Amino acid sequence: MSKFVLAPSILSADYTNLAKSLSIIEESGAPWVHIDIMDGSFVPNITFGQPVVEAIRKICGLNFDVHLMIDNPQNHIETFAKAGADWITFHYEAAVHHHRIIQQIHSLGKKAGICIVPSTPVSALEEILPYVDLVLVMTVNPGFGGQVLIPRCVEKIAQLAEIREKYSYNYKISVDGGINNETIKSVVDAGVDVIVSGSSFFSGSLKWEHLL
Repeated sequence: MSKFVLAPSILSADYTNLAKSLSIIEESGAPWVHIDIMDGSFVPNITFGQPVVEAIRKICGLNFDVHLMIDNPQNHIETFAKAGADWITFHYEAAVHHHRIIQQIHSLGKKAGICIVPSTPVSALEEILPYVDLVLVMTVNPGFGGQVLIPRCVEKIAQLAEIREKYSYNYKISVDGGINNETIKSVVDAGVDVIVSGSSFFSGSLKWEHLL
């Protein structure tokens, strides 16, 4: 098994007390916070934007893993970078000029990630894998927390790990969607580096330390 970092998603946090939710993440030993930005267009739900990221940045020193589930992500890269993002991940399906957006993120001193939904194959990323710092594999259809993992999507993690080794690429492999005690071992065995968990983490049911 490979070692991984846990990135609890505040999509499932207590919105009436985000400070407390962030304290729970810090106390767990998780080094990352996953922040899902939804616009109601690329995905049906709406969450929050730059002001919330900026506000919680003031009270939390963990790595902010900002996941842009939005159309036209290139229009918002700079403001999320200024708000305090450390990693900025956009969707392959939401943009055309992927390499340009990756360059934009890097020019702001941030790590660049790209995400694929369950219906997008790993092969679609072939031309940009040498340039990204992270590839996020969605194992559910994005937009809502608490969904059930699609098992076939786990194969993408293994594919990305194989490509990385073959070509000596440096990206991290992240997974988001349906991670719980029944599914976490399968993604760790496949070679994941970053595990995003929302509802299972905040409910206290996720047991992950023994897999490190």
